[in-house]
Amino acid sequence: MLAKKSTNAINIITGISVLGITIGTAALVLVLSVFNGFEDLILGLFSRFNPDVKITAAVGKTFVPDSVKLEEIRSLPGVAVLSQTLEEVAFFEYRESQDFGTLKGVDSLYSAVTGIDSTIFEGRYQLKDGNRHLAVLGGGMRNKLQVNVDDPFELLNVYMAKRGNSINPEQDFRKRFVYPAGTFKIQQDFDNQYILVSLDFARELMSAYDEVSAIEVRFNPGADQQQTIQSIRQLIGPDFEVKDRYQQDEAFLKLMNIEKWMSFAILSLTLVLVAFNMIGSLWMIVLEKKGDIAILKSMGATDRTVRNIFLSEGLLLCGLGLGFGFAVAFALYFSQKAFGIVPIPEGFVVNAYPISMRLVDLLAVVAIVIVIGFLASVPAALRAERVPALLREE
Repeated sequence: MLAKKSTNAINIITGISVLGITIGTAALVLVLSVFNGFEDLILGLFSRFNPDVKITAAVGKTFVPDSVKLEEIRSLPGVAVLSQTLEEVAFFEYRESQDFGTLKGVDSLYSAVTGIDSTIFEGRYQLKDGNRHLAVLGGGMRNKLQVNVDDPFELLNVYMAKRGNSINPEQDFRKRFVYPAGTFKIQQDFDNQYILVSLDFARELMSAYDEVSAIEVRFNPGADQQQTIQSIRQLIGPDFEVKDRYQQDEAFLKLMNIEKWMSFAILSLTLVLVAFNMIGSLWMIVLEKKGDIAILKSMGATDRTVRNIFLSEGLLLCGLGLGFGFAVAFALYFSQKAFGIVPIPEGFVVNAYPISMRLVDLLAVVAIVIVIGFLASVPAALRAERVPALLREE
């Protein structure tokens, strides 16, 4: 491949081929790493609101938890703490502003399960102050209702539909009030939907005494999560659903994975276009080296040997591009991790694009580049195979 060639254009085309594979490889690695970074970031944000495991009723919205089973779950080696929560859609009114949202009643252990108190950016995380019930609002709900958490005297009215049907529509709703205490900021879906109150307040408003919507569980660090989840399923029985962190946001995470691998497929197509340069350069090498190929065959080289020479040359070109591409990708990856060289516009939760490299993605990139390189080498290799040997003079 590095031998002197009579046509300088072949060297240029070969260099362009390697450069194209280098850029394509680096782009594949970096795009996949950015998607991984966003997935890790979002899962980290979700963990501030969603637990490691969420237990809900298989049928119906609420259930009365069995205290014996709760103690058995608490005693599992992998379980650190569990919390009881109750949520329902409600109508909220603050001064002249009104909107629908989800009222979520949580007990005193909820912050230990999720770390919700670390997301407070305005006011404080407190759900009860003596006899006064307080509320912590998502940032989106706070904006829609134009709530001022610094005003300790303004009420947030909560309207909840009563269970069953009544004759008088005016009596279909139960009304209570709370005092806004703080605002949390996690992720838009949560921020625009949820208002947190104490579990006692939610139960009284919904007339759902002793009932819960979910049991939320946090694992001990280093716990065998799959084994713990399996133990919880055995304890809780078939009447309940036990969802891990991924399953709680399965639709969203699946969509992210689809976007990730669609991007991988599109960038792989660009590598296919680059491969046409490699086909051209290898074909020109075959044409230039027809005499050398014929001499090799007259000296005893088989068609298979000649074919393998050009297949190996194509794979060598791919290997060079792959190696250079990984070097570029690793350099940019560590620069982004250390210095955040590509920033994100203001208003996002981080200042620079998150990035995370995974072994399975690197293996996928290696596989696709090698396959494309091999296929690009086949036409030239088959052409070289058909070059006839020199005829011996009698």
